[in-house]
Amino acid sequence: MVMKTKSGLIDMSCNFFDAKLPSPVFTASGCAASGKELSQFMDLTTIGGIVTKSVMLEARAGRATPRMSETPSGMLNGIGLQGPGIDAFLETDLTWLNEKKIATVVSIAGNTVEEFSKLAFKLKNRSDILAIEVNISCPNVENRNKVFACNPVTAQEAIKAVKKHISDIPLLAKLSPDVTDIVEIADASIKAGANGLSLINTLLGMVIDTKTFKPVLSGGTGGLSGPAIRPVAVRVIHQVRAAFEDIFILGSGGLRTGSDGLEFIAAGANALSLGTIIFNDPTSPVRIHNEMAEHLTALNKTSLAQVRNMAHD
Repeated sequence: MVMKTKSGLIDMSCNFFDAKLPSPVFTASGCAASGKELSQFMDLTTIGGIVTKSVMLEARAGRATPRMSETPSGMLNGIGLQGPGIDAFLETDLTWLNEKKIATVVSIAGNTVEEFSKLAFKLKNRSDILAIEVNISCPNVENRNKVFACNPVTAQEAIKAVKKHISDIPLLAKLSPDVTDIVEIADASIKAGANGLSLINTLLGMVIDTKTFKPVLSGGTGGLSGPAIRPVAVRVIHQVRAAFEDIFILGSGGLRTGSDGLEFIAAGANALSLGTIIFNDPTSPVRIHNEMAEHLTALNKTSLAQVRNMAHD
């Protein structure tokens, strides 16, 4: 949308594949569920949209508590993909999102290639979602609890399993930064049929209680998010954009301010998704959108598009 700021008009619209959205700002998967709780704080139709919490084939209770721990400049979580399962999600959560006319990216996660295939079959021919985020940064029980996105072969297998059922909905491969060569994994995902990339997922970390000298989280390790990982996200986005000029990138990782958002856009992101910041500032999607517009006005810019990829010039 064209937003009026104190000193002018700024075009903050975002081209999300075939859709033109009023804002480049989305929620990140896992931090706002499917938007119901967040909707009491803001009008979710005024932002880019919701990326739902990654949904699995069957209902899942997640890991035992404790499964969250605050860390310097961030937090560690080991929730374990708790959720209702795809059938309940489609009947309840997606129905609600559609009734409210909220732009929606459905995030899916599977333990096996077969599960990804079955999830995709449930979502094929849907006209009520913007895109599907394929969360291949989750444990892969077929490969000793490693992660699909840490190997180009397994990444490709998972994306292909979804793509064989999905031809008319854009696919975003959600990648992990915990790899030696992120460009190699991105390339494998794109060749398998991904239309875009979600960069980045959390970094694997651990916190140890110095009274008991045991890991704080019940599962031992967890995903590190928050401002501490932002420089990693910027590096990954810049690196992948340099390798793939035209691929769509949904950037996330430690965003707190409009300045942070513009840093991601300059690095090569097409749109942004906010996660950890929502826990202590549920109105942050609107605030960050507005801060970006004000920052652009101060720079005598008239549109967000004018700063996209500027870090590559």
